[in-house]
Amino acid sequence: MTLARSFTFLTISLSVLLSSFVAPTQSRMNGARNPSAAIQAINTDELRSLLKREAAGPLLVNFWATWCDPCRDEFPDLVKIDEQYRSKGLGFIAISLDDFADIKTQVPKFLQEMHASMPVYLLNVPDPEPAIDLVDPQWGGALPATFLYNAQGQIVYKRLGRINDSDLRAAIEKLVGSKQ
Repeated sequence: MTLARSFTFLTISLSVLLSSFVAPTQSRMNGARNPSAAIQAINTDELRSLLKREAAGPLLVNFWATWCDPCRDEFPDLVKIDEQYRSKGLGFIAISLDDFADIKTQVPKFLQEMHASMPVYLLNVPDPEPAIDLVDPQWGGALPATFLYNAQGQIVYKRLGRINDSDLRAAIEKLVGSKQ
């Protein structure tokens, strides 16, 4: 084999080998987009913009972290709620309070395990207190915390701690059923 052919063969082999590492990720996620690509670090002002949804429909917001056991326990229920109600007009965002260093490691790994496909943000602020007060001044920052907003941006359901699946679904039904 000439040097040019050897180089071409090596290039093609390397391309095939590298593509085999990329493809399995998509199939393991059952068609969901890559969570690590979807995770975006946000500050308090960007959080304010996310929560300001003038007449955009109801919005479910869940604050969580990978180190929070109740958060991990309730996340499969939230994924099911997202799958069931997204087509009915429910917006859903998950906001991680993990360390910024985990945005490329623990957070996407967990989301992939959960088959999560909702938009995910990581709150990256030196002091979370202003963000907590922005969401709800009565919330002390304990995790998990779930808030359901109507189309007018008012909190119509709040759960500090693990969600009660049937209560949350009933609150969502009131919003998506009435097309607010």
